[in-house]
Amino acid sequence: MLIWLWGGPSHIDTFDMKPNAPLEYRGPFRPIGTNVPGIQVCEYLPLLAKQADKYAVLRSLYHGTNDHGLAGTIALTGKEIAGGRVMPSMGAVASRMKGYHPPLSSFVTVGGRMHQGHRPLQGEGGGILGTMYDPFRVEYDELTGVRIHDLTPPESLTKNRIERRKRFLHTIDSAQEQLFAKSSADTLGAMYEQAFNLLSSSAARAVFDMEKEPEAMRDRYGRYRFGQSCLLGRRLIESGVPFVQVNWSSHVESEEDWGDGGWDMHYRHFEITQERHMWMLDQSLSALFDDLDQRGLLATTTVVVMGEFGRMPKINEKAGRDHWNNCYSALIAGGGVRGGQVIGSSDAKAEFPASRPIKPADVCMTVYNQLGIPRTALLEKSIAPEGEVIEELF
Repeated sequence: MLIWLWGGPSHIDTFDMKPNAPLEYRGPFRPIGTNVPGIQVCEYLPLLAKQADKYAVLRSLYHGTNDHGLAGTIALTGKEIAGGRVMPSMGAVASRMKGYHPPLSSFVTVGGRMHQGHRPLQGEGGGILGTMYDPFRVEYDELTGVRIHDLTPPESLTKNRIERRKRFLHTIDSAQEQLFAKSSADTLGAMYEQAFNLLSSSAARAVFDMEKEPEAMRDRYGRYRFGQSCLLGRRLIESGVPFVQVNWSSHVESEEDWGDGGWDMHYRHFEITQERHMWMLDQSLSALFDDLDQRGLLATTTVVVMGEFGRMPKINEKAGRDHWNNCYSALIAGGGVRGGQVIGSSDAKAEFPASRPIKPADVCMTVYNQLGIPRTALLEKSIAPEGEVIEELF
């Protein structure tokens, strides 16, 4: 399960605080202790502070670009775009290697398509594997609830009509096999099969029925988009979807997407994060960890929490923090990950890795390892990122 914090959350204000750094670096937030001696987090993450034994903190992530779009592609795929070729995202690789799991897709994204201004993020989907490995996308709207356009056929499209169309398409497929390469027909057949299952399966629809959740549970996650998206993500994991991605927002900017817009705060950084982002992240993520744990799912579900980069440790003249790709943090929990530890470290001002530098490709390879996808299988399909499994996690 990938919790994607689009916009670039500040590492020095969350999980890698530097209380001894100069004021223009450390900012006004203070660190607090956690339930693991020696590990501190921000004072505005008190619920996560009580769960430090459940997750590991990576404090030495880095890569080579401070552009949101390019950095997002690198973080989601483990590789930058080369020669116009976009590698598949982690979810798309999982979908390709794990196969289709009826009645739902093997890769579901909760959240809208991400973009920076008018430029869409590349690397969210199938990339060179093709569009059939793009995520099945759903969204949670605070006013209308779960929106699943792909599962809402016209009123006139009854189940019998769907079945008739399915038989007709099987006839077309048989003809296509004689006209086109069989692999192409197989691809189309898989896409049709998934579409029909999604349209006709009551089990698929039930996963998205948030009204089945107790009111107290919905309150615990938070009655805002990110909170309910995390809850929906848990329901998808519980239903057997191999890879679920939950997007914090569609925009990088904090002014967009209602109250839980992106983490890109070049000004009023401390005001906005204190008033909105920190408590939302604290409430929803801690609820997810507790919920998965109590259901016995955390032991078998790896949760990765990260953005495309961090924020510049030195505060700018607008009381904000600019982009910073040279060093940032992420959390990893569950699936056998040994919590209560910090892997890697940054220097005294959180500007650069001081020990154990970690690349996004290393995170990708760790995720694939957790999914039981060997490097050899990735190499055979030319989709292996140039990284290594983070062995210290286990």
